Amino acid sequence: MSRKKRESTLPHPLVAIDLGGHSVRAMAAECTQEGLLRVLGVESSNRFPCVERGVICNQSNVGFVVGEVMRLLANRIHHDVLTKTFVTLGGRSMKIASVMSKRDQVRRKEVQQHLLDEMEAECKQKIEAQYPQVAVLDLVPSYYVLDGKEQDEAPSPDQRAALVEAHYVAFVGKKELEQKVVDSFIRTPKHIEHAYVRPEALLYALASEEDLRKGCAILDLGAQTTTLSIFKGNQYLYTKVVSQGGYDVSRDIEQLGISLPYAERLKCQYGCASVEQVRVNNAFRVPEPSAAEGYVLVKATDLAAIISSRLEQILSPLMSDLNQFADRISVLYITGGGSMLNGMEEYIQQKTTVPVMFGSHATWLTADSPDEVCAPNYASLVGTLLLGAYYRQTHPEEEHEDDILKRLKEFKAKVERETLDIFMNEGIG
Repeated sequence: MSRKKRESTLPHPLVAIDLGGHSVRAMAAECTQEGLLRVLGVESSNRFPCVERGVICNQSNVGFVVGEVMRLLANRIHHDVLTKTFVTLGGRSMKIASVMSKRDQVRRKEVQQHLLDEMEAECKQKIEAQYPQVAVLDLVPSYYVLDGKEQDEAPSPDQRAALVEAHYVAFVGKKELEQKVVDSFIRTPKHIEHAYVRPEALLYALASEEDLRKGCAILDLGAQTTTLSIFKGNQYLYTKVVSQGGYDVSRDIEQLGISLPYAERLKCQYGCASVEQVRVNNAFRVPEPSAAEGYVLVKATDLAAIISSRLEQILSPLMSDLNQFADRISVLYITGGGSMLNGMEEYIQQKTTVPVMFGSHATWLTADSPDEVCAPNYASLVGTLLLGAYYRQTHPEEEHEDDILKRLKEFKAKVERETLDIFMNEGIG
């Protein structure tokens, strides 16, 4: 996959939605002439449980919460109504596959966009025909071949070729993953401009040109899923999703006899990734959820032991796979809410020879963007907005009519037809 040029200021705000395990979050931004994002506002809601292990568990709840956060976001940025959004997809069933399409134009002529669009659609059909049980969540361009000459960038309008090849990496998942997202948005008058897979959004936000050339990996430590993606030379070498995350760590701590909110608070404020990282073995008095005056005494070492045990279960298989690519990549970026756990960087570094660093998307944000959006758990939203800016730049001719306006027009046309029928019938009588 080649890096895209980010340039253009858009009249309508870019909006991205992240359907997370604990909440639904939305971010609005505009793209500056320098290709940076000026974040206008962020809103979230955890009113209802919506997503389980990356898969929507209740479409009605998601529809309601999406409408709620979009309304709150519109109020925050003083916009009349927000009806269009870019969405990030993920989930435990997601995998990758390579696919290509070839066209013979007979003679050398311009490689037009409609030809590339047809080739992309053909690749999607190939995957879904071969594996009827899956849906293509996203197709990421890998490279192109024009008359035997390979290039990373998509052909420009003035390039000419007779033989054209387009190679893609397809992110696939169970059909229910995509269909449930579509069904959820049908329940609210919001339009999905385009959907992207989470690894692609994170790669776009965190990796530099040099990282793409030398090879890099991204470990996304989410609430209910943990994803490792490895990338080099415009190719995804590996992507794997583990159906466990920070939420499972909190549930383990809850077994000490405390409430889940207190367990989450202990983990975030005082928890360490390993027992060895505990400097002082403090004891924390935590109220019992079933007793008015009782409490549970939790030692720092016991807390770290619980956290470390679950992290070992989650990360060991991923680190084992990562080490198989150690000589082909130069850095491992960690991101997501779980990366902020005390000592996480050092804990992971002990398990691999690949240099480990916190991923940062702050370089894509203007100086006046809120400080909070620089946190790792906003990386996928920022990456989705960057991809959305590029999408609008490359599809300026696409004007999607807002669903609510479309429905109003259809209703108006129906009323007019029925009214006309009444008068015609009266006239005939």
